[in-house]
Amino acid sequence: MEQLAAKAARLTEILKTLGSAAVAFSAGVDSAYLAYTAHEVLGERMTAVTVDVPSFPKRELEQSREFCGRYGIRQTVIAVDQLSVAGFAENPPDRCYHCKRALFSAIKQTADDLGLAHVIEGSNLDDMSAYRPGLRAVSELGITSPLKEAGLTKSDIRALSKAAGLPTWDKPSFACLATRIPYGDRITPEKLRMTELAEDKLAELGFTQYRVRVHGDIGRIELPEEDIPRLTDPALRSEVIACFSRLGFSYTALDLAGYRTGSMDIRLTEKAHT
Repeated sequence: MEQLAAKAARLTEILKTLGSAAVAFSAGVDSAYLAYTAHEVLGERMTAVTVDVPSFPKRELEQSREFCGRYGIRQTVIAVDQLSVAGFAENPPDRCYHCKRALFSAIKQTADDLGLAHVIEGSNLDDMSAYRPGLRAVSELGITSPLKEAGLTKSDIRALSKAAGLPTWDKPSFACLATRIPYGDRITPEKLRMTELAEDKLAELGFTQYRVRVHGDIGRIELPEEDIPRLTDPALRSEVIACFSRLGFSYTALDLAGYRTGSMDIRLTEKAHT
């Protein structure tokens, strides 16, 4: 606990030195803790900036507004035409780089318009060991990552969020909807919407961690191994199949390997080590 307290104190000092900041805010575990702490330290000299794009589910956008309202955090929501960003819809392996560069450029412009000196984002120490091409854009644009600088890991952030009473402390991990589409398959508004509504259905049924990957007309469901047996219940299975069919999926598949982060990156990492 002493080590965790020292990291939290380090984060506070980093934020103090900024003077003012725009926080890239998605309402995920990391950005929520960063926005909350930045507000505690900087007060009205910070703003949470949320980007409304097709790959960001409406339920997450609403949760971002609820969080800011609950803690009195000033929020600005900006829209970006994500599908017109060169290198996004084409869905190459470095798609995230092109997207992040466009989104953070828009956030930087918003920060300038609001008179805020810095843009900060919520990458943590664990993100350095994963495939994150978007971090290159963060570096190129001079965006600051205070959680990483303070040496905080994902488990640290969850523990500190719980101690602060934040409702996001145990929120399941989330990645943008574009990650549900295999590299090389064109990203369209229809595919993103199908995925969003399919995952909304799983949430409605009480599942908390899930992914619906889009492979042509196949919707591939990933669930934690402990949740897989529940989806085999005949009535529940029929309800999911009927929903997916209405959304445009010809086939509904359950991945027996279960949920795992970055499953679309497996082939990339395998090639990198051969």
